[in-house]
Amino acid sequence: MLPGGVINPDALRIEPTAVAFAKAFFDAGKPVASICHGPWTIIETGAARGRRMTSWPSLRTDLKNAGADWVDQEAVVDRGLVTSRKPDDIPTAFNKEMIKLFPKREDAVMLLDATRSELIGLARRRFGSVRRAVAVIGQGSWYLRDS
Repeated sequence: MLPGGVINPDALRIEPTAVAFAKAFFDAGKPVASICHGPWTIIETGAARGRRMTSWPSLRTDLKNAGADWVDQEAVVDRGLVTSRKPDDIPTAFNKEMIKLFPKREDAVMLLDATRSELIGLARRRFGSVRRAVAVIGQGSWYLRDS
């Protein structure tokens, strides 16, 4: 899940390791969820092109310029990617679509309320030998990387 808000997505999209991590998910066909300004990182991966997406309204032009079909809806699912506009959409549409998208429902539910230490533990369990798991928490969102 790529974080929302403005500061975290802005920091992620200029961090080559974070962009490569997100790109690897798209390249492998793994599910990705993103809300608010999170699609900035998706634009950097090149994965926005040809996808139907939503976001915070100010990203409409950025997404269109990146080749996405931007729509104003609570949640949009397109080829393994779920996007949403804002925090108000979380309980009504985003969570529902994200949980359907992720392979294990209990993992998706756990991630929604996970603490930093729980996320690190999940990274160790999911990715095996993780030397360092980085969790960036912002408005209930996170990303993990193996470095």
